[in-house]
Amino acid sequence: RRKLRSDVAAAFPTLSTEQLAELVPNKEELNVIKIYSHKGEAITVYMNHRNPILFEVEKVLYPTVYTLWVYPDLLPAFATWPPVLQKLAGGADLMLPGVVVPPSGLPQVQRGTLCAVTLLGNRAPVAVGVATMSTEEMLAAGMKGKGFAVLHTHLDHLWEYGDKSSPPTLAPLVTGSAATESAGDEEELQGKEPGSSCSPEPEQPVDIRDLSLRDRDTCAELLGKEELHENRAAEPAEDASTEDQQEAEDSRTPQEQMDALFNQCFFHALKCKVKKSDLPLLTSTFLGSHMVSCCPTGKQLDIKKSSYKKFSKFLQSMQHQRILQVKELSRGVESIVDVDWKHPDIKAFAVPEGFSSASAGQDSKSEDREQVYHAPEIIPLYGVSTKMIPLFQESGHRKGSILSSSEVRNIIINYVKSNELVDETNKNFVKVNAILCDCLLDKSEQDEISHLKWDELLSRCLERLQPLHQVTFSGQEPVVRKGNIEPIDISIAQRSSNKKVTIIKNLELYGLDPQCVANTLQQKVQASATISPAPGTKDRVQVQIQGNQIHHLAKMLLEEYQLPRKYIQGLEKAPKLGRKK
Repeated sequence: RRKLRSDVAAAFPTLSTEQLAELVPNKEELNVIKIYSHKGEAITVYMNHRNPILFEVEKVLYPTVYTLWVYPDLLPAFATWPPVLQKLAGGADLMLPGVVVPPSGLPQVQRGTLCAVTLLGNRAPVAVGVATMSTEEMLAAGMKGKGFAVLHTHLDHLWEYGDKSSPPTLAPLVTGSAATESAGDEEELQGKEPGSSCSPEPEQPVDIRDLSLRDRDTCAELLGKEELHENRAAEPAEDASTEDQQEAEDSRTPQEQMDALFNQCFFHALKCKVKKSDLPLLTSTFLGSHMVSCCPTGKQLDIKKSSYKKFSKFLQSMQHQRILQVKELSRGVESIVDVDWKHPDIKAFAVPEGFSSASAGQDSKSEDREQVYHAPEIIPLYGVSTKMIPLFQESGHRKGSILSSSEVRNIIINYVKSNELVDETNKNFVKVNAILCDCLLDKSEQDEISHLKWDELLSRCLERLQPLHQVTFSGQEPVVRKGNIEPIDISIAQRSSNKKVTIIKNLELYGLDPQCVANTLQQKVQASATISPAPGTKDRVQVQIQGNQIHHLAKMLLEEYQLPRKYIQGLEKAPKLGRKK
């Protein structure tokens, strides 16, 4: 119990001595139970007065909502809308669009800081989570993306271990400046005419934070109409019509705006980019090469943010309107086989002003630019595995933390120096303590090895971390994937009559369109090239071309596409020059 009290004091330094004695009492009954999460993680729960007050995961203490209701200011708190609680209790993490930014600003936290989540209008926390980015990073990201990894919530199974009470109602703290502002707002609202107020009872002051989402939309709409009316009276008709368009565009939901952007780029691509000679055209090529090039500056096509969610569903809707026809020419690979260029929607589409002059006069140049390939930037990364947690815990990292090789190196060096593990007689060696022994040595080695060289220590550490890699394509956000990236695989296969074919796989991982590669190779070597689904994969295809074409392929991948040799496998199978059979 004394150790628990010291651990709690270290984890939550803001607790006073009296509060610490209340939370972990000397004489009252304190029970300890072990439970297991859905992932199989062992969790230690500390119970007091039949309520769970703390839980411990991987030697890190966290407060429960029961504790936070008694000490609501124990953790920095972020507010969200009441309907979000049901999602959090179901296992979802808190996304930044769901975080309410107060007038006084967000609390200043760093990545990895333990935080509380409250509901708007009530200071009593309803969830505990870890910030996935700092406050500065949240604001820099435009309050988009995942903000908090949620560990425990009101209404979850851990809460059910207690008396299942509801959160108390705690009034939000009001700072002096906020109180002054609210008083000023109150006077301003009372001084207005009843007809100009959005509230059904104009005599009462209304804080916009107390309005529901629907009320706020209505209020914004009414205020917008009033402002628009005043602007029309003061400004020329042209400016008023521009504001009309902007207001109509802003009133649409983000999903509706993305749907409209996909429609615009779709018709623009069909009208200006795709020719009849291009058919059949891979749907992936149509999206990646043609539609993306028609996207206005400052905007980005993202099918997941549209109502369609999948590009195949978007094309299906266009097929129902008989604008085009899509067929699966080979298993798992869809292509556009026919387009009705006389369709009224295509004929009626007007090319946006920003594209009209450029696309009309420089069509061939823009097509050339589309074909320019930029090799992706590939960076190996490492994830902290369960076995390696003790080694990385001191530096504030936990299971699943993603690190670069240089970060791993610095963490290991700091760990060795802070624990004084450098061999005094020979500084090229590091003494193996209990944690290094458990993390880096096999069972058969634990009794034999007492020292490791620096390079061996680092290499063993990297081998035992989870391999990851980050891929960054030109003009796109970096993507982190599990495992090491698979190389482009080139192999030679024997067909009937002793004929050889060259097979190329994994082109998609490097942003290469297999159909474009096949067409380019076919023109260069004057041999038949085909596309077929790659065996053992769901969404990849392979290119097959007659003959041993590794020499031509190597020149194209290494010189034209500038891909590093280490990401290409099978170049050694090229035929030896000078030997003719």
